[in-house]
Amino acid sequence: SSGINAEYGVVVKGDTLLDQAAQVREDIDKACAGQKIDALYCVAGGWAGGNASNPDFVKNCDLMMKQSIWTSVISANVAAHHLNEGGLLTLAGATPCLEGTSFMMGYGLSKAAVHQLTKSLSTGDTGLPKGACVQCILPVTLDTPMNRKFMADADFSTWTTLPYIAEMFTKWTEEPSSRFPNGSLVKIITKDNKTTESVV
Repeated sequence: SSGINAEYGVVVKGDTLLDQAAQVREDIDKACAGQKIDALYCVAGGWAGGNASNPDFVKNCDLMMKQSIWTSVISANVAAHHLNEGGLLTLAGATPCLEGTSFMMGYGLSKAAVHQLTKSLSTGDTGLPKGACVQCILPVTLDTPMNRKFMADADFSTWTTLPYIAEMFTKWTEEPSSRFPNGSLVKIITKDNKTTESVV
């Protein structure tokens, strides 16, 4: 939905990736009015569990692909047309999805695809503006109200806070030298309320 504190909001409509991408591009074209942007942060996503025998396996895979792959593809397309030279595109991966995820197959395959897209957007003729940098963050668990609701008994000291992510994005945007190399998968680990970043 439209952001309450945003200067301009785009409500995504359509049932297919093609429809959503076209509508988002059209709305952002209008919002930017020829201006370029310094950064684009794709923070969309969700979670669903289940293995291949789960009754909702195919449905969950479909949902995960829409929430993670579709949003990342649309973001990359927007960045290709609206990012400044030397601009920043961030995508959202996940540390657990660097390996097999039998208990959450749809989530794992979707995040792995985002990891691959990150690498593809940083190698060769990517279509992004000159000097653009792509970073994919790989948290374990983000400290969100929804996660707290469904994992109320978890150890919150191992969860990464949203202000930490926001501050990291701001620094990467304002201080390009603070970014990791283009195409990095940035593992974000929180332990005892202390967060570290490292390139996979």
